[in-house]
Amino acid sequence: MKTKGENIILMDGFCILCNRMVHFIKKRDKHAKFTIIALQSSKGQLWLKKAGLPDNDLDSAVYIKGDRHFQKSSAILHILADLEGFWKGVLILLLVPGFIRDRVYYAVAKTRYKIFGRQEYCVNT
Repeated sequence: MKTKGENIILMDGFCILCNRMVHFIKKRDKHAKFTIIALQSSKGQLWLKKAGLPDNDLDSAVYIKGDRHFQKSSAILHILADLEGFWKGVLILLLVPGFIRDRVYYAVAKTRYKIFGRQEYCVNT
């Protein structure tokens, strides 16, 4: 599967919070390193399958970088770290145990539609 960027980001295409994150990333992705795809899209489902991940977990951001993949809070931290500039400093948060980071991630993921809203159509396909 050929993509424009070397790093694949899979996010919920209906989630307004996720789409704000997409715009944040695109604005700072000066070298077009990232290809962003909606989890729900056929391309997104193919990438999940290729990474050996379940195709029904739409509450998890996924970052595929070469032959490695990251999910949940680790995905967000690695995405930010791969942006230009001081964002690499967020990697220090990887010192916080994953089960703690992912509890916070899941709390946001489970309430994101209620707090931020949901779009009627899927973007980033």
